[in-house]
Amino acid sequence: MAKTSRVPAERGGRRRPLSDSLTCVPTPSLASLPVRRLTLRDLTACADLSEDRGWPREEHKWGLLLTAGKGYGIDDPDGGLVTACAVTEYGPQERPSLAAIGMVLVAERHARQGVGRRLMRHIVSAMGTTPLTLHATPYGRPLYEELGFKVTGRAEMVRGHFTPGGPGPRIATRAATAEDLTAILRLDEEVFGADRTHVITRLPAFADQLRVAEEDGRLIGYAAAWPNMDTHVVGPLIARDTETAKALVASLAAHTDRPLRTDIDVRHEELLTWVKERGLGSVAFNAVMTYGVTELPGDWSRRFAPLTVAAG
Repeated sequence: MAKTSRVPAERGGRRRPLSDSLTCVPTPSLASLPVRRLTLRDLTACADLSEDRGWPREEHKWGLLLTAGKGYGIDDPDGGLVTACAVTEYGPQERPSLAAIGMVLVAERHARQGVGRRLMRHIVSAMGTTPLTLHATPYGRPLYEELGFKVTGRAEMVRGHFTPGGPGPRIATRAATAEDLTAILRLDEEVFGADRTHVITRLPAFADQLRVAEEDGRLIGYAAAWPNMDTHVVGPLIARDTETAKALVASLAAHTDRPLRTDIDVRHEELLTWVKERGLGSVAFNAVMTYGVTELPGDWSRRFAPLTVAAG
C-alpha cells in the first residue's frame, strides 16, 4: 500500500492546507521580464527610479521625455521599475533621421546584473537603421562602447550663479513671442540637422524663459531656460556665433535668481571660458557618442548646448 504524505498539523490538531505550507514562490528572473513602452502614467515610477540612483527626481524633464519621445522600461515584480530610459526621435515620423537616448537608469538593487545591457540591446534593435546618439558618463561609457557606440565629441557641464561683468555683448535679445515660432523652427532644423518641431513647439510651456537674438529684424539665435530642481537649465542654445550665444545666456541670467546649469560642446572654448569667468564652475564631462553615423548632422559651430543631454 502506497504511503500517503502527511501535511503538518497546526496547534490544536487542525491541518493546514498544502498551499499554505509553500513559503517560497519563485520570482521571475530579470532576463525573462519583458521590456515595455512607458507612458505618462509611469512618471512617478521613473522619478522614483531617478531618486533611487541618487539623481534628482526630475519629474518636469521626465514629463517632456515621455510626451515628446518614447519611454521604455522593465517592471519590477515587487513594484516600480527595474530599469528605464527615454528615446526621442527626430526627422520624418515614418523614417526618423536621428534618435537620442537618455535617462538610462537601473535600480540600485538590480545593478550589475546585465539589466541595462538588455534594455539597451532592445532599444538598438527596435530602432533598426535609425542613427542613435547619447551623452555617456564615464560609468556608462564602457557598456555603450560594447554595444557599438563611438565617441564623437565631448560636452562640459557647468553650473553656478551668473555674475555680470565687463562689456556686455552688443546683440539685441528679447522674449520670444508666438510670431517667432516659425523662424525658430526654421533656424533649429538648419542648425540641428533634423526636424525637432514636436519638441521645440513644447518649449513655451516647458521652459520658464524662451528668448531670441535679432539683427536687422532677422533671427540669429534662440535659447531657453527651464526649471530643474533649484537650477535653470540653459538649452537649447542655438546662435550664429559666440557673441550671440553670450548675449542669450546673459539675457536669460538677467531674468532669474536661480543658478544656471548647461552642457556646452567643448569645442566652444571661448564660451566656456566666458561663463566660468562669470561664476559657473565645471561639474562634469560627458562623452557624446553615436551609433550608425560617424558624426552628428547639422552645424556644430552654431549648436552650443542641447535642450537636455537626455534628448539632444
